[in-house]
Amino acid sequence: MFIDPMLLATAPVPFSDSRFIFEPKIDGHRLIFSQQNGVVRLYTRHNNDCTHQYPEIANALFPHDIVLDGEIACVDSATGNPDFETVMTRFQAKKTDKIAALSVSKPVTFVIFDVLQNNGVDLRRLPLLKRKEILSSIPLPSNNFGIIPFIEGAGEALFTQIEEREMERIVGKRKESIYETGRRSDNWRKIINWLYADVFIIGYRKEEFGWLAAVPTLDNAKMRPAGIIELGANPTHKKAFYNVVKPLVTGEDRNFVYVEPRIRARVKMRNWTRSGMLRTPVFERFII
Repeated sequence: MFIDPMLLATAPVPFSDSRFIFEPKIDGHRLIFSQQNGVVRLYTRHNNDCTHQYPEIANALFPHDIVLDGEIACVDSATGNPDFETVMTRFQAKKTDKIAALSVSKPVTFVIFDVLQNNGVDLRRLPLLKRKEILSSIPLPSNNFGIIPFIEGAGEALFTQIEEREMERIVGKRKESIYETGRRSDNWRKIINWLYADVFIIGYRKEEFGWLAAVPTLDNAKMRPAGIIELGANPTHKKAFYNVVKPLVTGEDRNFVYVEPRIRARVKMRNWTRSGMLRTPVFERFII
């Protein structure tokens, strides 16, 4: 059975509060694990069945029926941090033989942070700390399962730790919060560890908004593409850009107009991908 997951509000800065617990946010994708009558189904947050993708999770049974909320993650052996790109490789695999091979070469871990039903009992109206207590008492079926650690109150200290490890973010959760199915609630708040980069804008989409970003190569000999900025620019930013860009146009194709790399911008992002692209860039300001 699928349960629509509780969603996170956003806090602009790290905070500490004795009414909250704080967890590291695992950089993977949300997963609802449902075991009913001995049959396991796995669902993304949008109710897409992904049972086939993760046999090392789907084939592990708890001693009784259960519904869990958590995150699917792959760990980078070099850093010990979650590796989002490897998770996406697993998620996008479709052929059974490839999935079987990846489950050995790139195994996933289901990192659990909440228990919604346990042995037929709906736990969503219980306070968070009580649900955590119940979760900690449940034996895990294999080494591909884990429970997220948390601390009480000290959100700023935890955020400093994840900054040092270059992890994605933390989540603050009110200790007394119930599980608000399908709702984005201020009782659960994410605090993102943004990284920042200065880029050149080398083009723009003709239809849907998007600025092409580029950065210099290591020898500064030329520009290399770094992604598309789709978020963060307000109408004032867009107007300022289009007011000055026309003399810089160098060419176009079906989808894009290309311009000289004269306009610089600061963006915030989740991280650099292994291929050198900005992950989820958000426009911050022009650099003048």
